[in-house]
Amino acid sequence: MKMTQHGKSTLPLLLIPALTPWAAPVLAADAPKDNEQTMVVTASPGGISELDTPAAVSVVAGDDMRQAAPRVNLSESLSSVPGLQVQNRQNYAQDLQLSVRGFGSRSTYGVRGVRMYVDGIPATMPDGQGQTSNIDINSVESIEVLRGPFSALYGNASGGVVNVNTTTGTQPPTLEASTYYGSFGSWRNSVKATGSTGDGTQAGDVDYSVSASRFTTHGYRDHSSAQKNLGNAKLGVRLDEASKLTFLFNSVDIDANDPGGLTEQEWHDNPTQSPRANQYDTRKTTKQTQAGLHYERQLTANDDLSVMVYAGERETTQYQSIPVAPQLNPTHPGGVIQLSRHYQGIDSRWTHRGNLLSVPVSFTTGLDYETMSEKRKGYENFVVENGATVLGEKGDMRRNERNLMWNVDPYLQTAWQFTDKLSLDAGVRFSSVYFDSNDYYITGANGDDSGEASYHKWLPAASLKYAVTDAWNVYASAGRGFETPTINELSYRDNGLSGLNFGLKPSTSDTVEVGSKTRIGNGLFTAAVFQTDTDDEIVTDQSSGGRTTYKNAGETRRRGVELSLDQQFAYDWRVKMAWTYLDATYRTNVCGDDNCKGNRMPGIARNMGYAALEYAPEEGFYAGADVRYMSDIQADDENDAKAPTYTVASLNSGYKFRIQQSWLLDVWGRVDNLFDRDYVGSVIVNEGNGRYFEPAPGRNYGVGVNLSYTFQ
Repeated sequence: MKMTQHGKSTLPLLLIPALTPWAAPVLAADAPKDNEQTMVVTASPGGISELDTPAAVSVVAGDDMRQAAPRVNLSESLSSVPGLQVQNRQNYAQDLQLSVRGFGSRSTYGVRGVRMYVDGIPATMPDGQGQTSNIDINSVESIEVLRGPFSALYGNASGGVVNVNTTTGTQPPTLEASTYYGSFGSWRNSVKATGSTGDGTQAGDVDYSVSASRFTTHGYRDHSSAQKNLGNAKLGVRLDEASKLTFLFNSVDIDANDPGGLTEQEWHDNPTQSPRANQYDTRKTTKQTQAGLHYERQLTANDDLSVMVYAGERETTQYQSIPVAPQLNPTHPGGVIQLSRHYQGIDSRWTHRGNLLSVPVSFTTGLDYETMSEKRKGYENFVVENGATVLGEKGDMRRNERNLMWNVDPYLQTAWQFTDKLSLDAGVRFSSVYFDSNDYYITGANGDDSGEASYHKWLPAASLKYAVTDAWNVYASAGRGFETPTINELSYRDNGLSGLNFGLKPSTSDTVEVGSKTRIGNGLFTAAVFQTDTDDEIVTDQSSGGRTTYKNAGETRRRGVELSLDQQFAYDWRVKMAWTYLDATYRTNVCGDDNCKGNRMPGIARNMGYAALEYAPEEGFYAGADVRYMSDIQADDENDAKAPTYTVASLNSGYKFRIQQSWLLDVWGRVDNLFDRDYVGSVIVNEGNGRYFEPAPGRNYGVGVNLSYTFQ
């Protein structure tokens, strides 16, 4: 179990490494305090202090995520983060449903409204659409979740930032193998190797971390089986005393059936059914490979340079449950989507630390460039053989286009330490996002849908922090964020009109926040109160015939309170608690003839609660229990349908055997949904046919074995 001291993670953490600049302010006029940094620019033994950072940030350690856990989905281990709503759809074709302070809740697949990074490489494309499928939990060192105004400095996102740091190899070398078996025929097998040839300070020192895993499942619901192969590698080379080069590689291959959503009556009748999925053989395959190089150099005692370059490709084919009749419309894109994406980027930055007018100050400036090219094709999801219509087969082409999206974002951040108690962090980013589409499918009534658009926005943010005591900090912050339409949201106009939806504007959000962080013994209590007002919120307009269109919703407001406690006591005992209250409402009418002003925004729980108690010594017997509470979630803008409130509990226990100092065997088991509650795990917001509900499984079980060998 990882110990925490005075609200500070013991892990060498980065707050979005090699990307948007978090400047590390000098904390005193003479010299920085050892192991105490506010916003980290480069890796350091001290890492990031949750107590001292003037923003709503939570850090989850990788070891905690792997403790008696399947290690398959982020939804297993992030419930302790306030303001973060992460739900397992039980559908590996559509990824997790993840939102921060309500941003991202409308996404029907993937992650929307939240910027995601893995070792500094964006898992979010330039248009704002991201995914979690390439995150290897076996390799995670830590996950940092940033909420609130400062997330504006990361560009095309409004809700927050999720940053994943993987393990950097150290001495002594270690080999690890693990296996997990759970309900519904779920298997995961993994191997990992870490180590280094030196201590990382001398020229020629090399560190490495390599991991691979395979996961298969029959699925809780009918037609929900999946298999996933995942690989991750990180290789660092110390070039000289002042510079280091790190090579990053990641690959994921997913083949998953898509069970789709259910109506409320279907959910009550039989939550495991999947009637349309069986009929149309809905499914999705995804293959993604990416690589990156991160160069870090200390130019002088007060100056650092960081450059990250990366490139990747992603191939996706998806079969949807769209009836034949709508596809007969000559402008319909068909029921099979075939995507080929290539993406690349570079982020370079320079950091200087010094004094200005006798005030310790640091400046970080940089330029972020990202680009994505996409070949998108559509086909009918049926063929006619001997006069009979066969569903679930790729038929004639109905769409063929090339889309290009890129952004160029210069940024600047400063940190000022006015006194030992008072500091200011402020920054600005000028985000420019460009979209260009060339339509190659021009036939008959299907005209030329080519077009282009660009979006530009200044994104300022600032936070003032005051240290009431050494153990108690308060802060106030404000910032502006924006969120552009994704390629998918731009693709269609309402009422079956041809052409791209260039009338869709980016949403703009202004957030103010007040927070407090208090060290309590060997623990940390945090509280944040915030309000976010959004103009031109992007919401669903129409959804029919397998095609969804979007519009701007005028004004929305999110107001909330976030509380968390992470307390360690009696050395081996730990309690974690979190509560989120989020009131997210429409301030204008978005429902056409119906008056939705004042309605709750769909997909967002008003209250979320989490509590966990763990007994976790380094060796021997350990055990834990947790409880999760989720209030009801509206499924549509009219608030006519909702997923009911639920509370579920889990238990886990295991034993760690130390064998001859070099071997460590960990055998564990767990029970989820202990009291066998029937509940909806996630909702598909504004689903046009009323199939909003994605059921969660009842009581389910899992067992696992982890075996590691350390070379002495």
